[in-house]
Amino acid sequence: MKIALIGYGKMGRMIEEIAISRGHEIVSKIDIDNQCDFDSEAFASADVAIEFTSPQAAYGNYLRCFEKGVKVVSGSTGWMKEHGDEVRRLCQEEGQTLFWASNFSVGMAIFQAVNRYLAKVMNDFTQYDVRMEETHHVHKLDAPSGTAITLAEEITAAIERKTGWTRGLLTAPDGSVSGEKEVDPSLLAIDSIRRDEVPGIHTICYDSIADSITITHDAHSRQGFALGAVLAAEYTQHHHGLLTTSDLFHF
Repeated sequence: MKIALIGYGKMGRMIEEIAISRGHEIVSKIDIDNQCDFDSEAFASADVAIEFTSPQAAYGNYLRCFEKGVKVVSGSTGWMKEHGDEVRRLCQEEGQTLFWASNFSVGMAIFQAVNRYLAKVMNDFTQYDVRMEETHHVHKLDAPSGTAITLAEEITAAIERKTGWTRGLLTAPDGSVSGEKEVDPSLLAIDSIRRDEVPGIHTICYDSIADSITITHDAHSRQGFALGAVLAAEYTQHHHGLLTTSDLFHF
């Protein structure tokens, strides 16, 4: 398979290494300093583009890929609220293809399945309140993380006493804390921590007077995300429309 990389930082380089080890060819590498390569023949020859950039750049990158007839796998977050409806329309009505996930880790896909099941069980046990904490490296721009939002939406879809999620406390890289510790009890609070070079830790805690139940996914490196992105590209090459990890992994 011919792959184009959009975003050539640490994640892009790791994806490149894994893709080559699985027998794929990298035909184009686009970063902030060579945007003109979107118009190159090499880019247009790609079967799939793997895109890991920023919330501000992602949507525009999708459109440039679609213009060239290149399918997209993307792990960029923070664009969905503003552009989600239009991306869905492009995929459902105009034949474009985007595989999007807030987290490509195989372990996270398993964790999400556990999260959905646990939330379904906990709907009947109203003595438990639920809160979430996510920790990421100091370079991450959005808070809460896209993965935390996905997990929260899965919880609030199953637990009737929660109508949605809200930002809780944010601990910045300098140690300063902002936000609200006490939130509306009908909302699921997501606390965020930014420190060091943490790839990603997501913890969900159900707490009662009697006890607590906690599940955690702790990424040791970005390697799991990179492998998952390549697996998604392999799937996307032969499928169409708006795709996500529930299409790739069946739990």
